[in-house]
Amino acid sequence: MVEPGTLSSEDYARLAVDEASDGLGADVVLLDLTGLGVFTDYFVIASGETDRHLEALAEGITSRLRAEGLRVHHVEGTGAGGWVLLDFPGIVVHLFTRRVRERYGLERLWARAREIVRVQ
Repeated sequence: MVEPGTLSSEDYARLAVDEASDGLGADVVLLDLTGLGVFTDYFVIASGETDRHLEALAEGITSRLRAEGLRVHHVEGTGAGGWVLLDFPGIVVHLFTRRVRERYGLERLWARAREIVRVQ
């Protein structure tokens, strides 16, 4: 564990990517939104297989970032709805079922964002 407050938003976002990947999230993507004039600096997007898998991914990411000193501001959605959103300072994590992810197409909507990491 690092000293709380010593990590950048990108460092925390990368921890979220690692946790999603460790939790067997599929097609995990980190997008850099800095300079686009939006409400956050980074998106982490990942897919889960079932509603329970989405909930487990959300809990794992929330616990990991909290252990490193970053607390979630707000959570929206549920695994049963196919989309869980975790709003952290500087980072928004989107966890989808594959079907819901395809429907909303966040990567297409934010195509101007720079892709930093993609874990298949």
